[in-house]
Amino acid sequence: FVLPSTSTFSTSCRRSWPFPVSPLLLSSSSSTKMAATTGPEITVISQPDATFLEQKGVMDWGTWGCGVSKFPWTYDSAETCYLLKGKVTVTPTDGRQPVTIGKGDYVTFPAGMSCTWDVTEAVQ
Repeated sequence: FVLPSTSTFSTSCRRSWPFPVSPLLLSSSSSTKMAATTGPEITVISQPDATFLEQKGVMDWGTWGCGVSKFPWTYDSAETCYLLKGKVTVTPTDGRQPVTIGKGDYVTFPAGMSCTWDVTEAVQ
């Protein structure tokens, strides 16, 4: 999938650009649903149109890929990605709703969320 060049995502999986990454922060919090006591949920926009992706600059982001695997992750800051291929279920450890995402999904992970990534089809 593609990540802004400022993303912090890093595991044993691969990135296709040579510089460190940190998160893209969305300026609008109105699209984020709040869980009762755990914080914002993961937000997913399935199959956004080309205009949306162009406005977000998605095709200028670097890419990251990961094979089938399962690993823990914590988001220090809000982070956004767009999946080019694959399938993954992200399960927060604090009671927030898990999501299964795949090709064509634009996803925002909230700051401070710890979760488990279960990659069932290699992602890019």
